[in-house]
Amino acid sequence: MDKGKFGRLDRLVKEKRHDPYQAREKFPEPTVCPECGAVYTDGRWVWLEEKPEKANSALCPACRRIKERMPAGVIELSGRFLKSHGDEILNLIRNEEKAEKSQHPLERIMEIKESETGLNVLTTGIHLAKRIGEAIRRSYQGEYKLEYGDGEKTVTVFWHRD
Repeated sequence: MDKGKFGRLDRLVKEKRHDPYQAREKFPEPTVCPECGAVYTDGRWVWLEEKPEKANSALCPACRRIKERMPAGVIELSGRFLKSHGDEILNLIRNEEKAEKSQHPLERIMEIKESETGLNVLTTGIHLAKRIGEAIRRSYQGEYKLEYGDGEKTVTVFWHRD
């Protein structure tokens, strides 16, 4: 088998897959998401006070993820501490989302649901999942683990405290 000039590096580059939720081509500017109202302008999705007149229309990557139920981030919270401090932790989660989402429209919470072991939070982006996980770790300590998947296009955050 020919390893090519760079050996293993060639294989790694070939194995990395493109994230299907990140546009391969630029959207025509301006483009407005009909679901959330985010605007694609200057090469990125932003929130604008006033929507541009005569704009194109396309679902932003976050709304596509929500519609297709394909989270980029999963946060799994568990333990007795969660049961006794659940409201505080949910407030922290919502505050982190609000701060991140105000600057980055593609970083949103898709769903918060109770599971058999605790709480699962699904996010549209990996950055929000990491931000929430790190905020919980800083505020409440506990066991914390971060795992990347799919060529670092997805992340799962585990947090547990009894």
